[in-house]
Amino acid sequence: MFAKFTKDMKSTHTILIPTMIDPHFRFMKSVLADEGYKSVLLRDNRANIVEEGLRNVHNDMCYPALLVIGQFIDALKSGEFDTHKVALLISQTGGGCRASNYINLLRKALNESGFGYVPVISLNFGSLDENGFALSKMALIKLFVAIFYGDLMMNLYNQCKPYEKIPNQTNEIYEKMVEFIANLTNQKSFFKLNKNFGHILQNFAKIERLGEPKIRVGIVGEIYLKYSPIGNNGLNAYLIKENAEPVNTGLMDFVLTCIYDAVYDKKLYGKGGAAYWGSLGVAKILEFCQKKLIRAMKKHGFRPPTPFKEVRAAAEGYISHGVKMGEGWLLTAEMVEFMKQGVQNVVCAQPFGCLPNHIIARGMIRKIKQNYPDANIAAIDYDPGASAVNQENRIKLMLSNANREF
Repeated sequence: MFAKFTKDMKSTHTILIPTMIDPHFRFMKSVLADEGYKSVLLRDNRANIVEEGLRNVHNDMCYPALLVIGQFIDALKSGEFDTHKVALLISQTGGGCRASNYINLLRKALNESGFGYVPVISLNFGSLDENGFALSKMALIKLFVAIFYGDLMMNLYNQCKPYEKIPNQTNEIYEKMVEFIANLTNQKSFFKLNKNFGHILQNFAKIERLGEPKIRVGIVGEIYLKYSPIGNNGLNAYLIKENAEPVNTGLMDFVLTCIYDAVYDKKLYGKGGAAYWGSLGVAKILEFCQKKLIRAMKKHGFRPPTPFKEVRAAAEGYISHGVKMGEGWLLTAEMVEFMKQGVQNVVCAQPFGCLPNHIIARGMIRKIKQNYPDANIAAIDYDPGASAVNQENRIKLMLSNANREF
């Protein structure tokens, strides 16, 4: 048996949220607060997170699972929280990826570590694990909107930080804008996308930047390792330190990929009904909002993300839209789209031993290079036994090759 989160715990328990992507998860924390939930975002990259993960998860399992569970167990052992008054929030995609089983691994780890009484909340959209945690429809809409703000700020940070003339000016503007959006989640003005996009862009436009171009390096891979500095050893910051500009695709692309699964199911398998029409309707609304973001970025002189319609089209000729395991066809499409943008240098961050990623990422590199001979793609495996020095050396080799062509 395992502890479940009940409705009455809403007023007594603090929800611990693992780190992955910033500032998106900070906005999630604000949305939860609007719903009456107390939460804490675990952001520390303590050395013993990996040790706790290895102690509680078999090292054959996915590296992101090991890190997320290790971070939770480390937090419970830290003494910072009343362990009888906390709950753990973990997401479940519901697909064929092992990530859907993280919750069972976490519960097993809690039992074996003496924390079996700590409830675990599953954040999913498929009724995979019923509990007393619930979000209103308005909260779900806020989460979608928050992803757009998060994607915008992540994008702007990467386009400003490598070029800033005044040290840390980008970080100061970034934190100011994160606070601005986090304080808006309980107000109607939170949904005024054009106005808020403009305000954020105007502030980032104030950053004094050098005009000298730098090597752009696209980042793709398994979703946790692609974004989480704990998982990828601070890849984003490392690329900036090495005089490169990181280019990361937004979280909204992953969300849209999941939504489009039901749309492609109709084309591939003849499945229709409410799932098809509902998914198609939500996708069109989100793509309409994405167009607003793209227009706003262009207006203020920043490089916008690729419209998702073009990302979907980029997979054609490489991989079927029926491939859903792991990041599915999206990962291949992102690499191809980077090539079309002229971002020929790509780091593919993947968990060692992740079969879907080795097929849809490493397995597609040869095909991409056939069509884009200048493609400079480095597939980097992340694992508790992998050396950070070796990972950095491989990235340096990729950058060295890029510099010769720059």
